[in-house]
Amino acid sequence: MHALTAHEITVVLLSLGVMLALARILGEVFRKFNQPAVIGELLAGIILGPTVLRPVWPELEHWLFPKGGGPEVVLQGITTVAVVLFLLVAGMEVDLSRIFRQGRAAVAVSLSGILVPFGIGLTAAWVTPDFLGRSPEVQPYIFALFFATAMSISALPVIAKTLMDLNLYRSDLGMIVIAAAIFDDLTGWFIFAIVLGLMQHDTGGMLITSTIGLTIFFVAFMLTIGRWLVHWILPWIQAKTSWPGGVLAFALALALFGAAFTESIGIHAVFGSFMVGVALGDSPHLRDRTRATIEQFVSFIFAPLFFASIGLRLNFLAFFDWDITLVVLFIAMVSKVLGCGLGARHAGMGWRESWAIGFGMNSRGAMEIILGTLALEFRVITERLFVALVIMAIATSMISGTAMQWVLQRRAPRRFLDYLHPKGFINPLQAIEREEAIRELARAASGISGLNAEAIEGAVLKRERMMPTGLGLCVAVPHARLHGMNKPLVCLGISRQGIEFAAPDGEPSQMIFLILTPADDNGAQLEILADISRTFLDAHVRQGVMQVNGFTEFIALLRTRQAGTLGGPR
Repeated sequence: MHALTAHEITVVLLSLGVMLALARILGEVFRKFNQPAVIGELLAGIILGPTVLRPVWPELEHWLFPKGGGPEVVLQGITTVAVVLFLLVAGMEVDLSRIFRQGRAAVAVSLSGILVPFGIGLTAAWVTPDFLGRSPEVQPYIFALFFATAMSISALPVIAKTLMDLNLYRSDLGMIVIAAAIFDDLTGWFIFAIVLGLMQHDTGGMLITSTIGLTIFFVAFMLTIGRWLVHWILPWIQAKTSWPGGVLAFALALALFGAAFTESIGIHAVFGSFMVGVALGDSPHLRDRTRATIEQFVSFIFAPLFFASIGLRLNFLAFFDWDITLVVLFIAMVSKVLGCGLGARHAGMGWRESWAIGFGMNSRGAMEIILGTLALEFRVITERLFVALVIMAIATSMISGTAMQWVLQRRAPRRFLDYLHPKGFINPLQAIEREEAIRELARAASGISGLNAEAIEGAVLKRERMMPTGLGLCVAVPHARLHGMNKPLVCLGISRQGIEFAAPDGEPSQMIFLILTPADDNGAQLEILADISRTFLDAHVRQGVMQVNGFTEFIALLRTRQAGTLGGPR
């Protein structure tokens, strides 16, 4: 039995640490630009892999990610577990009642999203197999079936994560996309099971039939008896075990069992864990706090590791071919968006929502890479097509969220933290009266914005005399709309003794937010005010603010509290 040496253990721990750190950093960077975090996590793997790190520092790349031996096996095992657990979280987010209500639309999107790309891909691969990268060792019809399947399949993990990042997962549109993606991937993997059997030559019809039958049985079981068993046992686990360890262990173990079953019957392991997540998340006995704990544990640790590992698989430059890549990307995007969009339109949805669904279903991600890896192993495709498929998988995943935002004309809600400047954080305020506090905050705002401090003070006091801005709960929000500003600005002063702002509860205000917005922006002020009100309804947050010593501690406090109260990851 091979045991890892001390050196190999060191390499495994360092490689995992580097992957997780860079994936989380880049994920946060992309979120700052209103992009799904998954893009940054994918980019982290590309930077650490043979595409960037190997040419720049080959010794480090080989040391961190050695080929062959124990460290590579361990890394593959961990990333497999990572995607399995992420699909558990995605499944827990599914509201079955909403999926059933959207059943007609989901089926229409799924069928159209498979048939159109499959037909176009089959035709292209049959007419130009050599150009697209068919291996000389494989029959043309096998290559055509594979390429058609590759154009048809979607990436459920990437789709789910993109929808979570865009806060669309729980919407009706998100449920249609997820439901269609489930049907899409199941059908795609059924087709690929047949193709895989043809590639192996020794896979008979009985094995293929058994795989399909067992998969249908597993799905039916998890949606009926499995759901009932989970619903029955959860109260006992929560009553008899410590929180959150008992429920967390139960959920993760069940996900691994489900994943092992579907992997053993020839369907990818992620489907098993996803169906377990559906059954688990559908139980009303699963508390919101427990659900959030599982989601955060998986989505902020395991998911970044999996998505980063994708970029470690190959050198994108060594076998890069512009012609093949552009053709593959064009066929994949046009056929998928067109197919799913027309399916949604046929189901009665508006054009804007239909195209958004088409772009949402366009992500290929890890599923495409798995298909390509198997095809490359069986010498169905060349390395050039493999690189093109991986680039297409990453590109479609990157484009998906941005395209959905553009089509839906969605804008991220404005948060006061986005406009709170470090120089506008005054702790403590020297003022003891309302006018003095506004004057002190106006001077800080002037130093940041370049506007005249007296003009700021005058505009805010004029608004204050019309109606006091004390909200209650120790919060006041003096504000004004000013000409000459191109974006909002928020300053915060903390008063230990409190300042009278005529709040409805009669209490002095200890947190005074000065909110300045452009004169022609009608919505910014209301959105920022609403965000402040929601944030400081929590008594623990208000108490924590009074104990912070600086701007960084204030930001850390709010970020931590927000992470603890979110209903879903990201």
